[in-house]
Order: sequence, then structure tokens, then C-alpha cells
Amino acid sequence: MRSNRILRGEGPTGRPRKCLTNNRVRILVVDEDSDLRLLYAFVLGRPGYDVEGAKDGAAGWDALQNSNYNLLITENELPYLTGLELVKKLRAARMALPVVMASGRLPAHELSQNPSLRLAATL
Repeated sequence: MRSNRILRGEGPTGRPRKCLTNNRVRILVVDEDSDLRLLYAFVLGRPGYDVEGAKDGAAGWDALQNSNYNLLITENELPYLTGLELVKKLRAARMALPVVMASGRLPAHELSQNPSLRLAATL
């Protein structure tokens, strides 16, 4: 009896279960280049991801505090708050958010002094 409910997509109470594949994945892209933000939105929006953009580190931090995201994509060289500073604030606030650092140059001394950033910055 129970297996029939599961096959029909019902939870233990008999009500329909929420389908995890219908949840939209929200991605925040922080990049000062508006063309790159648009490219990310276009490429990631096609398979159905919700993509929002921020033009600098401070705007990215504001967005992270005011909304929930499933992924952060950022570069390091940003106005007002660098990508590494953004990741530091994220980790200090105990936000468990995967980070992709899409940057050509990362300061090696920052990464060596902050081992917790190494993984976040090289995903």
C-alpha cells in the first residue's frame, strides 16, 4: 500500500509530494562586465536556471543577504569588494553556498593565508 503512494508521488500523509526537480535553481553572478553577466544569464537560463546579476562585490553581498541562492559565480577583481572578500564575508556569515571563482588571476598570498578560501576559490 505504501509503495503505491510513493509511485503516485504522494507523501506519507497521502498529499502530493513536492517534486525537487521543479524547484528552480537560483544562481547569483557577480561580475563588473555587463556583457559577461548577460552571457551567464543566457547560457544558464536556457536549461532553466534563474540567474541574477550584480555589478560589483558590494551589490553581490547585498543580494546574498536579501535572497537565497544555490550557487555564487564571481570573479576576484571587483569594485568595492573583491571576490575573495565576498567569499570571506559569505563564510563568516556561515552561508553554506557553493562558489565558483571564475577569475584569471587570484592572489596566491591570500589563498595561502586563508586555507578555507582555497577550496571555495578553486571550485
